Amino acid sequence: MAYIFLAAILIAFIIFTVIFIIKNFSSPQKLDGIKKAINDGKYQQAQRLAKSLITKNSKDYVAHYYLGKAYMADKKPELAFIEYKTVNQNAVFNGDIPELEFRKQMAELYKLYNQNDDALKEYLLLTKMEPSNAENDFNVGKIYEAQGKAGLAMGFYQKTITANKKHPQAHTAMGHLLYRSKQYNEAKKEIDTAIKLNPENYSNYYYLGKILKEMKNLPAAVKSFEKAQRDSSLKQKALIEKGTCLMIAGQIDQAQDDFDRAIKVAKDENAQETLYARYFLAACYEKNRKIENAIEQWEAIFKNNRQFKDVGAKLSQYKDLQTNDNMKEYLTCSNSDFLEMCKKITNDGLNLDCQKIEPTKFGCQLLAIEKKKGTWMNVRQQIFLVLFFRETQPLEDSVVRKVVDTVKNAKYEQGIIVSSSQFSASAVKFAENRAVTLVSKEKLENLFTKAGL
Repeated sequence: MAYIFLAAILIAFIIFTVIFIIKNFSSPQKLDGIKKAINDGKYQQAQRLAKSLITKNSKDYVAHYYLGKAYMADKKPELAFIEYKTVNQNAVFNGDIPELEFRKQMAELYKLYNQNDDALKEYLLLTKMEPSNAENDFNVGKIYEAQGKAGLAMGFYQKTITANKKHPQAHTAMGHLLYRSKQYNEAKKEIDTAIKLNPENYSNYYYLGKILKEMKNLPAAVKSFEKAQRDSSLKQKALIEKGTCLMIAGQIDQAQDDFDRAIKVAKDENAQETLYARYFLAACYEKNRKIENAIEQWEAIFKNNRQFKDVGAKLSQYKDLQTNDNMKEYLTCSNSDFLEMCKKITNDGLNLDCQKIEPTKFGCQLLAIEKKKGTWMNVRQQIFLVLFFRETQPLEDSVVRKVVDTVKNAKYEQGIIVSSSQFSASAVKFAENRAVTLVSKEKLENLFTKAGL
């Protein structure tokens, strides 16, 4: 009996030893097979081999890692993410899993699935594991910037540049932060550097243009926006920005062309950029007295967004153009016709004799005298300064002050300001008891009738 018992123990020991040897030798062989399959591009084979190991031992985190790696190579990040999280939560990094490579992939997966807090932890750990790798600092900076922590972001962008002075993305990112904080000179330096390092990144020209625009260097800003148009994703925005620069510079026709192009390249008719392009195009039409074209743009905006800037007010201001031909003619006619119209209003509406008339940016101005009456033929006639405005915005007191000063210095009898709009409250108050008469839109319409128009 003793011999039988000893024999049974010996057989059990031999079986256990064989199983142990097979298990410990076959696993490394299978891991090598998984690695080779991944390297050979046989990703599904690698997945099958890894799954077979996990089936035998669910706590084989090395197999979980290589299964995740096979999924990543097979463009299945959602499955890789599950395996990598299992590894990250349980594995002990003792050399079997390349921790540095794993942390980088883990951080990218967290970022891919918008788990930025977890991604930040991984990147911060990577900055300690690889202190000389500028990319880790840059990724930390990007996450902090996305979280609205501009100060921390700026610090890590500066660390990035310290580690790698030729990191164009870090210079770009710093330029954007400095621009938003209105530090335009410093922002320009960073964007200029980014352009030197990577002249093919046309988004940098867009931000350079915005910086130059804020610095009032409009010609240089226009050139930058022209280059930015090479980036199809920025073309519409660049055209709008360029157009606004031309508007500021008084080049209305050129600006109008850019806004028209911005509308034509629009991918979304309802996008804010498209609405702004229409709004600025309408402003160009308005300045060029093409009111019907302007109304067409305002109506297109109003149809999409009734609260967009002052579009509703604009449409209200011009609503009587459909029924009031005189006002329409006053606002839209050519300069030569406008001068003739103003002469007639002066002569027959204001009962003054027009002596001299000249066009202005806002409309026209003329000098007139009272019509001669009977025995007063030899009396020196008093001169009146009459200004006609073709404006849609209420005229401010600055306009009235300027006219009062001109009347006083030139020793004119009185100033008369005729507007197709209204006058601000401060303008009306300033005109009280002074040698100036204000003729608002309603009074102008009465003058049309009086003049026989």
